[in-house]
Order: sequence, then C-alpha cells, then structure tokens
Amino acid sequence: MAEYAVAEHALIACHDCDLLFRKPRLQPGQKACCPRCGAVLFRRKRSGLDQSLALAFTSLVLFMLANAYPLLRMNIAGRVQEGSLLTGIEELYSQGYWEISALVFVVTFLAPLAKLLCLFYVLLPLRLFGRRAPKAVLVFRWTELLSPWAMTEVFMLGILVAVVKLADLAALTPGIALYSFASLMVSMAAGDAMLDEHEVWDRLEAAGD
Repeated sequence: MAEYAVAEHALIACHDCDLLFRKPRLQPGQKACCPRCGAVLFRRKRSGLDQSLALAFTSLVLFMLANAYPLLRMNIAGRVQEGSLLTGIEELYSQGYWEISALVFVVTFLAPLAKLLCLFYVLLPLRLFGRRAPKAVLVFRWTELLSPWAMTEVFMLGILVAVVKLADLAALTPGIALYSFASLMVSMAAGDAMLDEHEVWDRLEAAGD
C-alpha cells in the first residue's frame, strides 16, 4: 500500500511535559518519543487501512446476520418459542421497561451500526481514491465518540448469563444470530485494535476536500 504524506503544519504535544514539535513521519511498527522526557507520544501500527476495512466489512455482514435470524430457540414443555435481538427489545418495551429497551437498542443496534457505517464513509474514499469524503473529519470524530456505546461484549455476557439460568427450565438451541453476534464481538474488537487513528488523521489532513 502506498505511503501517505504528513501535513507540514502538523504539530504534536508531549502528554507528560507539553513540549510542542513537528509531528514525525513513522514507518509501520515504529514509535515516536519525546526528545525531552522520553515519553511515548504515539505508535504507528503495522496494520493498514486494508485490514481495518476488511474487518469493518466482516462486522457489517455479521451484524446483518445477527439481526436477521433467531438468537435462541426455547422449548418449554413442548412449547417452542424463538427470539431475536429486536424482538427482545420490543418485549422489554411492551412490559413497560422503555428506558432499558431504549438503552439496549442504542448499545446493541444503533451505535454498532452507526460506527461501522461511519468507518466505511471515512476509510473507503481514503483507500480507493486517496481523498476524503465531505465532512469526513466530523464523521471520524463521531466514530470515536460512538466506540464506548457499541457494547456488544456486554450484551453477549448478558445472553450467556440468561442461557445458564434458563438451561434447567427449558431446552435451548442457539440460533445463527447467536454465533453471528459472538463473531461480531470478536470482529469489532479486532477492528478497534488494528485501526490506526493517527494514520487516519494524517491521511485526512493530507488528502484535503
């Protein structure tokens, strides 16, 4: 993948001693240290936009599977019932727990979907055309703000606890959505770990509108 330019006016401040100097251009795997106090300023990850885009696409496919198929199939004394992620949210709302249903909807559906779409909007034009999309800087800031709210791992933990408690009362059969949701949790965590925010910001500044 072609190297990118760092804007000449880009500056960086040391987190420990506040020394301000021009941002260096790093090769993958290298790190920048403060020349005065030695603190690590940032690291350039070995992964690039290709890996981040591939994981974002994988996560989007898994997200659609997790919401299109049943999560669990319960058999209680011959009575069979299937439940999906969205039907669970609707059930919470119908029982009067609208605050909890709204929170579950945001952290398990809205925030992960918005984060993945924002990543595509920012990364795809940078990777394919070397240009940034309109308002890409603002959208990437939204992506970083959305990350703490996309808590798929917390919801997955809740599902596992419910499965353990219901195991003695009903025969449970995991659905495609459960496997997809577990894979989505791993895929999004890997995407967060491989995304190099410094590289994205540098490319956005260098690409221009």
